[in-house]
Amino acid sequence: MLVKNNHPILHRKLRCFFASPNLFEPVLHRASSSDLSHGRVTVRRLVASADVPAGYLDFPHVAQVFCLRRVQHKKSGGKRQEETIYGLTSLSPQEASAKRLLSLLRGHWHIENKSHYVRDVTFDEDRSQVRCGSIPQVLAAIRNTCIGLMRNSGYKNIAAACRYHAAQPHAALALLGIRKTE
Repeated sequence: MLVKNNHPILHRKLRCFFASPNLFEPVLHRASSSDLSHGRVTVRRLVASADVPAGYLDFPHVAQVFCLRRVQHKKSGGKRQEETIYGLTSLSPQEASAKRLLSLLRGHWHIENKSHYVRDVTFDEDRSQVRCGSIPQVLAAIRNTCIGLMRNSGYKNIAAACRYHAAQPHAALALLGIRKTE
């Protein structure tokens, strides 16, 4: 679980834990990765520890805590951007080493970009004015179903697939297994 400012006390405790390693003297495990894409060089450094003092976090089932620092350099212009993320997990160091935690975090963003980005941008979900009862959850389920049907049919670009199916309703029905009869 990523810990953000909506959990201010937990966020502050994790920040202090990693900022003052001499105070806690934890065993730290490290992993790093770097990649070049979209004109940026991104370096990620993860530090994880299972040596959290008993009762320090007051959060159930914590096996490890981690700190991820991400530094991006734009190749053109040399602009540098840094971000630090804190989190915790119920996975023990035997289940998830620092290297595996780093990989799991990258996988999380892959899902985030693949699903939520499409819902936000292509379906403009954030501007929806539907707020009553369970209708927002029903519409989200319908959007996810549409995305899944299109991806399962081999479409890579969901926006283009939506435009195609809007112009060809029989093709949209075919995704559901409903064939055109004459």
